[in-house]
Amino acid sequence: MKKFGKRYTAVAGTYDRNKIFVYTDAINIVKKNATAKFDESFEVAMKLGVDPRKADQMVRGTVSLPHGTGKKVRVLVLAKSPKDKEALDAGADYAGMEEYLEKIKAGWADIDVIIATPDVMGEVGKLGRILGPRGLMPNPKSGTVTFDVGKAVNEVKAGKIEYRVDKTGNVHAAVGKCSFAPEQLAENINSFYYSIIRSKPTSAKGRYVKSIFFASTMGPSVAISEQSFVVKES
Repeated sequence: MKKFGKRYTAVAGTYDRNKIFVYTDAINIVKKNATAKFDESFEVAMKLGVDPRKADQMVRGTVSLPHGTGKKVRVLVLAKSPKDKEALDAGADYAGMEEYLEKIKAGWADIDVIIATPDVMGEVGKLGRILGPRGLMPNPKSGTVTFDVGKAVNEVKAGKIEYRVDKTGNVHAAVGKCSFAPEQLAENINSFYYSIIRSKPTSAKGRYVKSIFFASTMGPSVAISEQSFVVKES
């Protein structure tokens, strides 16, 4: 049986963990109980009614959060001249080609997102065993394989995140910091939620969203009523 620390146990006792909350109320519960000594991330987890083992039921996509993630995202752009300069001018932390391929091979990991131009993917693909497990492999579907590196860098820096359902049918993302205003978190959460809804595979049958939970990095989860989200017209 998993044991929790005193702080976690104390926080978990401040609300009914068997209750399913309206999402706006749950935001305040998570914010109030984010008492760690650092600014905790605000996380959303959704259990989906899909079978990720089937290619036509894979849920994957990107979404731009209106208020960003609150996290400084370190971006590497793998590109040849003059695209490397374009990337740096747009705000990339690192840009280049051979130098960074060698650094990655040597174990360098001081990056959060890698963007690459299509013409270098042959070389980048050789690092798949290194980048894949770390979730860093550039992918056209996530907008990280493109010649428009300036736009891609700006989007990532502004709060564009990628999500992908795991093998158990769960999709998870940090959608801001607990220091964000409730209204900012609500807008970010809505953007993430509706992106997941729009990504529903046509082959998925039955109930698509089985459960939703909010939590801070170090805190217990809060169950959310999906019905509390306002359904948007398509």
